Amino acid sequence: MMRSLYSGVAGLQNHQIRMDVLGNNIANVNTTGFKKSRVNFQDLLYQQMSGAAKPTTDVGGVNPKEIGLGMSVASIDTIQNQGALETTGVNTDVAIQGQGYFILKSGEKQFYTRNGAFGLDADGKLVNPADGLRVQGWNAQRLNGQDIINTSTAIQDLTIPVGSKDPASSTKVVNFACNLDKRTPEIPANAGADTIANGTWGTDFKVYDDFGQEHTLRVNFTKVVGTNNRWQADVSVDPQSTPPTNTQVGVGQANAAGNTFTVDFDNFGLLRGVTDAQGRNGPNAGALNVQVSFDVQGANAQAGQPVRQNFSMNLGQIGSVVNSITQFAEKSSTKAFKQDGYPMGYLESFKIDQSGTVTGVYSNGTNRALGQIALASFTNPGGLEKAGESTYVQSNNSGNANVGASGTAGKGKLIAGTLEMSNVDLAEQFTDMIVTERGFQANSKTIQTSDQMLQELLTLKR
Repeated sequence: MMRSLYSGVAGLQNHQIRMDVLGNNIANVNTTGFKKSRVNFQDLLYQQMSGAAKPTTDVGGVNPKEIGLGMSVASIDTIQNQGALETTGVNTDVAIQGQGYFILKSGEKQFYTRNGAFGLDADGKLVNPADGLRVQGWNAQRLNGQDIINTSTAIQDLTIPVGSKDPASSTKVVNFACNLDKRTPEIPANAGADTIANGTWGTDFKVYDDFGQEHTLRVNFTKVVGTNNRWQADVSVDPQSTPPTNTQVGVGQANAAGNTFTVDFDNFGLLRGVTDAQGRNGPNAGALNVQVSFDVQGANAQAGQPVRQNFSMNLGQIGSVVNSITQFAEKSSTKAFKQDGYPMGYLESFKIDQSGTVTGVYSNGTNRALGQIALASFTNPGGLEKAGESTYVQSNNSGNANVGASGTAGKGKLIAGTLEMSNVDLAEQFTDMIVTERGFQANSKTIQTSDQMLQELLTLKR
């Protein structure tokens, strides 16, 4: 039999395989996160008619005579080029810009994918809604009042606790950054109510107790008679409360007698020091703060004593104009600008940032880290085995999964509200399809011509 027949058969079979791959690429042109494949051919075995001969002193060398026996598929590669990003506006849709794969889990089996079309199931777990595979990451843990995400621990099902409560937290720090007008007149000891009102600048600010109840913190600043750069502050919590809250203020402690303190400024209008009613002074450098305490109404008293709530009132840094109380010849302005207490709230929504951190937005205005999406990278991503449903599994030639957060070890960043489109280029696929068709047609001609030659051979006997 003629060898060209079998070469033609091999050409037909392998061009058909290439056409199968092209067809799959085109079929998945709109599949989220799909990566196209490419077929590479190689020539097959060779039958040697005669070997090569080296040159001698009389004649030159002779090249070998070899007849090829066809071709075969060398490889079917997965092209991992980045696909274009499509904006969806869905907050659970996530795309990877750069290297890496999402990690999905079913039981104990792990899958990897570039398809970030996720959603929440009835248990609040982040899943692929098409097959229920659970997205892996790290859930936040609350330690010492802070939300910690430890990416060095084992990955787990990522849970978004929709509707969960954020417990109330009492105010522990109140920061001031006001300006006291240096031009404010001094108030003599026998001044009337109108004069006092015109020479005092007061602030009201919300603070919270352990129950999440709101209280009004009032601080009135009055310029001290006979001084240029000293002000007295009167502090009260819920000044109209009955019974009274018995507000106390002290430098270094909150149980000092009295609810007043004095603030001194230097000749440049910057903080210089603070003194409480008992004569205790603050530090000579660094941050100045006073401790405030008040009675919490409605709390269970212990040993006949009311329950006291404590917080620190920060006045700023000595000699600093940033986020500090100052005394410039400008209108008194700006009250306390920040406090860290809040009432109870419910999780209303969440967002995902570029690092994959899921941040919960609560009805009380707080934002809390809920977890972080994990990514996997491989030494040889082309070695991953396709498992269907836009997923891959680890193989012997892909290397082990390097699991980590976005932006580490070459992993890309995450973009929420978008999906990665297929990287299939239809123009390229149609061109390859034409080339494949012509190759198939040429190989069929090889078989047809070989058959005609055999037919001629059979007719020699007639």
